[in-house]
Amino acid sequence: MSEISVIGSGRWGTFLAWYVANYCKVDEVKIYSRPDLPDFKELKETRKNSYLTLTDNMTLHENIEDVLNNDLIIISIGCQHLRSLARQLNEYNVTDKTFLLAMKGLEEPSAKLLSEVMREEIAQPIHIATLGGPGHVQDYMKKVPSCAVIDSDEEDVKTNVVKTLQSDLIRFYYGSDFIGNQVGAALKNVIGIAAGILDGLEWYGLKGALMARAPVEVGRFIKHFGGNPMTAYGLSHLGDYEATLFSKHSHNRMFGEMFAKGENFGKLAEGYFTLKAVKIIADKENINMPICQALYKAVYEGADVKQTILSMFERDLKHEFDAF
Repeated sequence: MSEISVIGSGRWGTFLAWYVANYCKVDEVKIYSRPDLPDFKELKETRKNSYLTLTDNMTLHENIEDVLNNDLIIISIGCQHLRSLARQLNEYNVTDKTFLLAMKGLEEPSAKLLSEVMREEIAQPIHIATLGGPGHVQDYMKKVPSCAVIDSDEEDVKTNVVKTLQSDLIRFYYGSDFIGNQVGAALKNVIGIAAGILDGLEWYGLKGALMARAPVEVGRFIKHFGGNPMTAYGLSHLGDYEATLFSKHSHNRMFGEMFAKGENFGKLAEGYFTLKAVKIIADKENINMPICQALYKAVYEGADVKQTILSMFERDLKHEFDAF
């Protein structure tokens, strides 16, 4: 593949563009972003950001039409902006293009999967794949290898994306649950906020319990969407816990930590929006989600943080594996 496009110039989108330009067999990587965004302005002015410097085979574009001629287009923007972007894409000829969604979240308030949002707004036949799993820009730039999972509801699309992006820096696995991997990736951000709150309260010992119980809860949610509950134990969710629940680079964990301390994080934490979507579905469908329900009370309803978080672990006595 001679060219690949990336829509989004934030931390993750710019890294993915850099990764493709330097680790994959492509001649050019085109990056599109709204010209008024600070991240894109910085790239235009300096050809670098806080993490990396653009290489010569990376080009910047302010007109979205300029990047839609490539067969593979990676999207890395805030999840809540995907619908408006999809509407914009539908104005152009994107028939048979493959869109790799490199974001992790659910749309709020619709509580829909990102793949659903794309197909609702783009009337043309397109191919969709998703990227999930651990990895931080800061670690990758130090050449610390990691793994990730690519999934799609089309086997040939999944295969083509994996083969295109595979390298010795990131080993990509073939996903087997397109729905479950999207849900699992989205909810790991929510659990990251819970972990951050435990850090902020200095209740580090409860993190183990959180890690043990959260995949059970997330598995129920995946099942509701029609996915395999065991996907919660794969790369897109449990496999991403170190990067999301422990890393100093995790926006969601840091949001939770600062929230517990009564401070404002001030950066995008996708789990904040996904939490609201989870609450909507859990209430409507009567899904048992004690961690997410308690977290919602603390984050959105102003409930006492310590008592609310404790309530997650002070429920009626039961056998550990009754949930299965």
